Amino acid sequence: MALPLPLPLLRLFEIDDQSWFPAPFRAAVQACLTHFWIFKAPLLQSTSPASLVARTLQDFLGSRLKDYTFVDFCSGAGGPTPYIEQEVNKGFREARKEEGLRNGQLGSNGYADANGSIGGSGKGGVDFVMTDIHPHLQAWSQASHQSDNLHYVPTSVDAANAPPDLLKLAGTQSGTNKKTFRLFSLAFHHFPDPLAIAILQNTLATSSGFGILELQGRDVGNMFTVLMLGPLLWLGSWYWFWGQWAQLFWTYVIPVVPFVVVFDGIVSCLRTRRDGEVMALIREAVNSGKCSLDGWRFETGTAMHTWPTGRMQYFVGIKEG
Repeated sequence: MALPLPLPLLRLFEIDDQSWFPAPFRAAVQACLTHFWIFKAPLLQSTSPASLVARTLQDFLGSRLKDYTFVDFCSGAGGPTPYIEQEVNKGFREARKEEGLRNGQLGSNGYADANGSIGGSGKGGVDFVMTDIHPHLQAWSQASHQSDNLHYVPTSVDAANAPPDLLKLAGTQSGTNKKTFRLFSLAFHHFPDPLAIAILQNTLATSSGFGILELQGRDVGNMFTVLMLGPLLWLGSWYWFWGQWAQLFWTYVIPVVPFVVVFDGIVSCLRTRRDGEVMALIREAVNSGKCSLDGWRFETGTAMHTWPTGRMQYFVGIKEG
């Protein structure tokens, strides 16, 4: 249920973005957002939002998934990227295992024979790279140690002026023969129009694909879903964060964390651009003469992540050929 909200796009502020917001509170809020990406609510969610993003990429790219390295340009403290990587490569390896069994390349244990690494091993998957203008090296290092396919760039990366050797900086094994697909997961609504246009200019000029993925939309239904995050935190935080007493104090005793999560979530809904508004920014980026739409095609849509009103919006672009 996506009920149109008769309001213009509002460039309000989110508390978590502000420099005056204390770092411990910011870490607590981001920890909650990470849980929302990977949590699957019984009856209300058929899959986690991170799995939904992975499925969207798999459905859109199909067998071409392996041709890309996915670069998240707003990774923050890690965000959903490690979980999206897990889900993408889980599906990728299952598909390759089935293909290998059909072609007689795999043994009964699901691993490749001596001619190549197909299927069950941790290698040969789809690479993901975490970047941000403010790198979170400790969190990224810990996450990357969990997967051979998860990397990060240890220096600051500006999404409006990305270095051409980005994949090499991340140390990916496939940096020279893979296309770059940029990810903006729950991030693009943070950019004011001038910055968004500059990012799209750089994206269209230097990459072969991009995905703008938002878990919220500018409609009444999504705003209702955001309001329900407060009660969800009250129900789940004792389990998710047991032993993290500061997190629990600022959730239950003085509810700073639930307030900021819900307030920023509502503002995020009001800041989220609809498909036509993103396309208008793309046209402005092209009119600058710094990029072209030659070969590009776009696909937009929504997918339910929380019944009955929580829907993910996606805007995906691919440069063919």
